[in-house]
Amino acid sequence: MPPKLARRRNAVLRPRDAADVYAHPRPELARLARRGALRQVAHGYYVVVPQRRLADPRWRPELHATALGIAVTDYGIDDAALMGTSAARHHGALPRAVAVAVVAIPRQRAALRLDIGQVTFVKRKVGRLDVERYEHDLVTGWVTTVEQTLLDVADRPALGGLTEDSAREVVRALALRADWGRVAELAREQRRPRAHRTALELSEQDPDARPR
Repeated sequence: MPPKLARRRNAVLRPRDAADVYAHPRPELARLARRGALRQVAHGYYVVVPQRRLADPRWRPELHATALGIAVTDYGIDDAALMGTSAARHHGALPRAVAVAVVAIPRQRAALRLDIGQVTFVKRKVGRLDVERYEHDLVTGWVTTVEQTLLDVADRPALGGLTEDSAREVVRALALRADWGRVAELAREQRRPRAHRTALELSEQDPDARPR
C-alpha cells in the first residue's frame, strides 16, 4: 500500500483519489483489494484495511463509519453528517445493530447497496443541522447531536428501517439525555413543530414541564 493512501484520514477510497499515485488507478486498486490491503464495499468504493487487520480475511468495515466516509469522499467533510438511526446508534440510543446507515448530503441521491449493508442518503443542508464531531478509525466528520437526532427520528421514524416500536425506544433513550430547551430551539429554527410534538409524545414527556 503506498504510504500516501495508507495515511488518508478518510479510509474510503475511489479510483480517482489515487490518480496522483497511479497512472491507472482502477486496476491498481483492484490488485490491492485482491491482496487484502483494500476491501471493496461497492462498485467504485474501497476501504483501506487497518494495518493490524491485514492478515484477517474476516475483517469488515463498520457500516456507519463507511457510509460517512463515502459521503465525505463524494461531497466533502462539511457537507456530510451521520443522522437518524446512524446518529442514534452513535449516541447509544440504538443498541441493536441495523443494516441501514443514514447520511445527510447536499443533494438527492439513491440508496447505495454495500456488501455490509445499505446507505440511505437524505438531502439536508448540514450547515443548518446541529452537529458535533465524529471520530472513528475509518473517518473523521460530523454526526447530529442528541437533540437534532431526537427531532429527526421523531419526524421520520421509519427512515433507516426502524419499526414503530423501535423508533419509540430510540426517542425515549435520546429523551433521557436531551436538553429539551435546545430541542425546542431547534424545532423553532427549523420550523418543525410537528416533530417537536411527536418527540414529546413518543417520549411521554410533559410539554409544560420543559423549558420554552
